[in-house]
Amino acid sequence: MLDDFGTGYSSLSYLKRLPLSTFKIDRSFVRDILTNADDAAIAQAIMTLADAMGLDMIAEGVETKAQMEMLSGMGRHCFQGFLFRPALSAEDFERVLRDPF
Repeated sequence: MLDDFGTGYSSLSYLKRLPLSTFKIDRSFVRDILTNADDAAIAQAIMTLADAMGLDMIAEGVETKAQMEMLSGMGRHCFQGFLFRPALSAEDFERVLRDPF
């Protein structure tokens, strides 16, 4: 998995060299996806690239239902963020795994 794709050292040249199965699009592009056309265009371009390479993609930083709906409309179905559950301690995470409800 290539985390935070589109930021830092996530160079396009790595895409040819690394054995990847998944991109995780950085939250900085998801945060303003509804109000910033550039963020929406970048997110769409990353999704198109992932699809063309046969890679899965996770959108991180999804905090609102509207963000999730927009990303779903772009063809994404894997999300991570506070909309679903806040960050958990290891102990709480194990508890959720044992009893998710």
